[in-house]
Amino acid sequence: MIARYLERGVAAGTIAGLAYGAFMGLVGNPLVAYMEAAAHHDHGHEHASAVAETTTTIVSIGSGVLWGILLGGLFGLAYYFLEPSLPGAGTARAYVLAGAGFLSVSVAPWLLLPPATPGAQQALDTGTRLLVYAALMAVGALVSAAAVLAYRSVAARGRLVAAVAAVAPIVILGVAASLAAPTATANDALARELVAAFRGVVVLSQAALWLLVAGCFGWLHRRGGSDSTTARDRTSASNA
Repeated sequence: MIARYLERGVAAGTIAGLAYGAFMGLVGNPLVAYMEAAAHHDHGHEHASAVAETTTTIVSIGSGVLWGILLGGLFGLAYYFLEPSLPGAGTARAYVLAGAGFLSVSVAPWLLLPPATPGAQQALDTGTRLLVYAALMAVGALVSAAAVLAYRSVAARGRLVAAVAAVAPIVILGVAASLAAPTATANDALARELVAAFRGVVVLSQAALWLLVAGCFGWLHRRGGSDSTTARDRTSASNA
């Protein structure tokens, strides 16, 4: 049974990874190249860099597919074990898990370690940033679990009350992070609007990747029909 969840996760990740890689090749890489040129005031060598840009695009698409496959596989495994604990029904559970994953892997760490722009000065060295990022991922996972538990604990009072209860831990995380000192300073040569646009593209692209994985996984899960049973069903059957 777990193999089916893993297969669906990998398939969903492949589809999402292709879309993500194409986006990075067509939008992300040109934006980074433009920002690097702006940061270094370099506007030449367009013809000399044509081959390098093509290679970078191909690598980005391949990397996007690999990242999508890894993410999708982990998503399928996590869904297999956490499905009974997730609120909602059907495909909604996949989106809840995707939201929790996005919060844990990206949002929570980015609150203190925002996506770095070209030329940005870091207050922490690489090793320390990796440790902080991992710690913030753990914090994000705890906040996600708290949000799910809060939702389930008051779900009987209505969806609105449950939604407010679920958002509360996330708001607390955001407030706590806003009190911490910034860990990166954008390059002064870059306009604030450009920095904001870059970070917005990074955030939205990752959010879209999680949404695509959840949507494709949910669709594949529905296509499984009667051969797809929840973990709760499996547990009940084993205890019978």
